[in-house]
Amino acid sequence: MSIPFENTYDLSESQLENLEKAEEMMLKNDLGNAENLLLEMLTEDEHCIPVLSNLGHLYGRYLSEFNTAVEYYDRVLSLEPDNAWARDSRRRYLRYIEK
Repeated sequence: MSIPFENTYDLSESQLENLEKAEEMMLKNDLGNAENLLLEMLTEDEHCIPVLSNLGHLYGRYLSEFNTAVEYYDRVLSLEPDNAWARDSRRRYLRYIEK
């Protein structure tokens, strides 16, 4: 598998493959399996920012579980405070919670 981008988080080959699988599952609306795969990946590395971000995306966009999405984005921001994508996504889902 050739990586068309810089592997900023130094992910293993299997992590990259599983992230790609989870993203494909989300696009195909196979949300339960995407969730299971991402949660399994998180047990192997609880600080993996791409996994945490994808879980935030899954819970916010696909499952409308906004509190859970915000929790995952909070975890990303605790590890990487300058992560603009997580900060913007967190802000988007907070709007639904604070109504």
